[in-house]
Amino acid sequence: MEEPKTKTPRVKLGTQGLEVSKLGFGCMGLTGIYNSPLSEEDGVQIIVDAFKKGITFFDTANVYGANANEIMVGKALKQLPREKVQLATKFGIVGMGPTSMTVKGTPEYVRACCEASLKRLDVEYIDLYYQHRVDTSIPIEETIGELKRLVEEGKVKYIGLSEASPDTIRRAHAVHPITALQMEWSLWTRDIEEEIVPLCRELGIGIVPYCPLGRGFFAGKAVVESLPPNSFLASHPRLVGDNFDKNKVLYTRIATLAAMHNCTPAQLALAWVLHQGDDVVPIPGTTKIKNLEDNIGSLKVNLTEADVKEISDAVPVDEVAGPRSYQSMYLNTWKFANTPPKDGKNSAQDGTCEEV
Repeated sequence: MEEPKTKTPRVKLGTQGLEVSKLGFGCMGLTGIYNSPLSEEDGVQIIVDAFKKGITFFDTANVYGANANEIMVGKALKQLPREKVQLATKFGIVGMGPTSMTVKGTPEYVRACCEASLKRLDVEYIDLYYQHRVDTSIPIEETIGELKRLVEEGKVKYIGLSEASPDTIRRAHAVHPITALQMEWSLWTRDIEEEIVPLCRELGIGIVPYCPLGRGFFAGKAVVESLPPNSFLASHPRLVGDNFDKNKVLYTRIATLAAMHNCTPAQLALAWVLHQGDDVVPIPGTTKIKNLEDNIGSLKVNLTEADVKEISDAVPVDEVAGPRSYQSMYLNTWKFANTPPKDGKNSAQDGTCEEV
């Protein structure tokens, strides 16, 4: 395939040499969660189209679509020049219940998951391999130690963490450099700004915001169009009942500012994230080419420091109604992600990836 037809800015993610497009693509939704899943053919097509438009950084995970997402991404890669793509995937979430999430990070589990992902993706290496959530039952050094061995074997190029606490990030980084931290960051989710963002910059770790459009809220999801009844979003704390009614005001403010900047609300909200720094690479996802083009258009929205402040002030964090996370995921967010000391007892059971 020829080079991408659109020149998307490129940035360094972390300080170990990984270079990516300034805007990534989150593949999770292609196999259904917010909407109905796409056919494999349509899912592959949108990934290929994103590449043609200059996006080279694609994010998936073993848990998305019960493994189907990695298979779809792998098939798309067959139509792309592998060396031009930065492929990220994740391990660590074993299962989801109505009130809790099961997470595992034992060395055996890390290796089993990596081997399984390589097979599903049908690739020889993973560019960026994240621990999807932190296993708080074992020292982080054990998990990162196995990831380091995978790097030494050439199966993984760079290591990432997601929803990790400051202590976990520091301890992980001491074992092997962490290239990227994937965290929720958007206009209405900014709890990482005080502690996590400065720490990443101190250590030279890139930041990959997931849900940069507030789970589609600032793109008008649920505000100007109704959610499918089977959508995972239909039960999100910020999109139900009184919380939703209060939060609609925030969308209206962003829509008003977007009109002043001659762009869509989604573009303005995404531009705000993009303007947080050259080390920030958001990964919005979509199932529609039109929305993909809209997201890419956010790269052309120029904001001054005063503009960024005005947009921030339009969505005061203390006015956002409802928690950012589902109840089942709450205890697996970064504020609860410390792990036992390295010399403490390890009571975790070994696992295999068959349980995912």
